[in-house]
Amino acid sequence: MSKTRTDLNTAVNGSGRVYFIDASGGRILSTNPDGADLKVLVTDRHRIPDGIVVDVKAGYIYWTEMGIPSAEDGSIERADLDGSNHVTVVPNGKTFTPKQLQLDKRNGKLYWCDREGMRVMRSNLDGSQIETLVQTGQGEDDRSELTRWCVGIAIDTEDDKLYWTQKGPDNAGLGRIFRAGLEIPKGETPSSRSDIELMFDRLPEPIDLDLDLKHRVLYWTDRGDPPRGNTVNRAPLDAAPLSIEPEIVYTHLMEGIGLALDVAGDRMFMADLGGSLYSASLDGSKHKTLLAAQGNLTGVAYVD
Repeated sequence: MSKTRTDLNTAVNGSGRVYFIDASGGRILSTNPDGADLKVLVTDRHRIPDGIVVDVKAGYIYWTEMGIPSAEDGSIERADLDGSNHVTVVPNGKTFTPKQLQLDKRNGKLYWCDREGMRVMRSNLDGSQIETLVQTGQGEDDRSELTRWCVGIAIDTEDDKLYWTQKGPDNAGLGRIFRAGLEIPKGETPSSRSDIELMFDRLPEPIDLDLDLKHRVLYWTDRGDPPRGNTVNRAPLDAAPLSIEPEIVYTHLMEGIGLALDVAGDRMFMADLGGSLYSASLDGSKHKTLLAAQGNLTGVAYVD
């Protein structure tokens, strides 16, 4: 029986599987939710892999590769669940430095943030019809302003909204989270949208996002300095912008990056550049270190 079939059966049987990226080693790995049965699926991806999503039904892993951050040569890649049959979906140069990635299976779309490109983007699953949905700057002068860099992304197809982070300089307390519609308002452009809302500001360094749509809660990692940084945070999705203080539910990450929720199982999975993969309940209790010393870990995806 192939690894692909094994992984599919694992998902169908309900125990789930966690996929994650070691950016420093250029690897994509997977494990059981308890840290057992660790598998290395993809190796030698030295163009800095970062974000990851998994389409279990189709049998695909998608991930972003940042390329050289000073050059516009990022890409989005795809492979089978066992790491075989690797193809490039969005070729080099069609995106600058793609970061977190999200899958809209129902509508056949990939969404991602493009850091140095200063934009939020999407395409069809085969890489066609690439679109810029949000543009926060143009050119080298704007690119030097780290407050314009788009990093984490989450999508709410039920409410037709997208959320993204603009992390700002390291530990500067200038990180922000924004919200806008999945579609650009008629007659407007990615750089002149009237529907963009600033949800949270003055955050240390917000990175990756995920949504608990059942309870209408937004979660994110923050890799800034303690006490507010190196944390997992959450806040109600439907609160008025800038109206509440986010709740810190998990601390002591070592530059936290990846985040994936298993809402049905009341748990979340987090990864950090210190090389550890963690799990905890959605409220931050029952926390465990699943794996350690795995490299510089970035994106995380959970499939049930």
